[in-house]
Amino acid sequence: MMRYRTFDKTGEQVSLLGFGAMRLPTDGGEVDEAEAIRMIRHAIDRGVNYVDTAYMYHDGVSEAVVGKALKDGYRERTLLADKLPPWFAKTESDLPDIFETQLRRLDTDVIDMYLVHNIDEGHLQFIKDLNIYGFVKGLRESGRVKHLGFSYHGKTTELFKELLDSFDWDFCQIQLNYMDVDIQAGVAGLKYAGEKGIPVVIMEPLKGGKLTGRVPDRVQALWDGAPVSRTPAEWGLRWVADFPEVLTILSGMTTMEQLDENLRILDAEPGALTPEEHGLINEASAAYNELIKYGCTSCGYCLPGCPQKIDMPKIININNEDALYDCFETAKFEMRVFVEPKPSACVSCGNCEDICPQHLPIASIMKESAERYE
Repeated sequence: MMRYRTFDKTGEQVSLLGFGAMRLPTDGGEVDEAEAIRMIRHAIDRGVNYVDTAYMYHDGVSEAVVGKALKDGYRERTLLADKLPPWFAKTESDLPDIFETQLRRLDTDVIDMYLVHNIDEGHLQFIKDLNIYGFVKGLRESGRVKHLGFSYHGKTTELFKELLDSFDWDFCQIQLNYMDVDIQAGVAGLKYAGEKGIPVVIMEPLKGGKLTGRVPDRVQALWDGAPVSRTPAEWGLRWVADFPEVLTILSGMTTMEQLDENLRILDAEPGALTPEEHGLINEASAAYNELIKYGCTSCGYCLPGCPQKIDMPKIININNEDALYDCFETAKFEMRVFVEPKPSACVSCGNCEDICPQHLPIASIMKESAERYE
């Protein structure tokens, strides 16, 4: 039975597992609409009541698919979350058009949980110039959105705290997993939000699936030697669920198998991890950190602005897999066969680096990738 946590401001019960619609199943490069709808409805039937999408996910297809999935009575059972992307607006007058597009795609009149998307150092002046806070406040006052929040990808906990104090937020969303305890808002930011009574939605609890894929031998040996048998996903999700400040944990699930595993893990409220288990997770984190070359989560934020149409997450992932699994020849083959345009097509325009939530030096990575694999 799905467990819930209370949104204290309203008393609403929110499922501990949230459905993140950023990594929907695909077929031939396009979203597999039928399978995505089946997964979303299966999640809701199993007790998930928080569904999260965004304007840019799957180039807008995510919003449309979520809207279709919430037909036939599912909308009334769901807290629907969507996000306003500041970088898609050139002037303040563009904001209403973006919002109306979202309502049209979702086929709804009200968005329950509305976030200013991806606030970081690079967007602060932009947000001020466009009066985005004033715009979203007006949406809340008019009842077109119920609760206002923001998703954070800034570099420091200090900026996160400043943002929390700068506006009357109902909730916020941060990246958090056992690899990123001191990254972006981090655990310190989570605790600060808790002290202010602002519930926190967690994204990337498994670091974009990086913690559950081909687990390095050094890490798998730690899990195999644990006194209790758990999957890598279970270790990661239980670590996040251990924090009482967490309202819900978003997981971007691509397959029904992933969904069912996450439902199993969070169906029962996880008990507190023991000090020994926390120590084991810390060891796993240290082992990963020694191997991972670039902290990319494959979120895809970098893709729309690339004038060369380079699939940067794919290229970075090939680099990381080579570093993790010592597979240079395989990586070189994948770069030659599966990557087009090649990393050498990069013109170092900086568009991707301006929007990257992980603040990676993407242009330099493209240059190094070209030299190593082409």
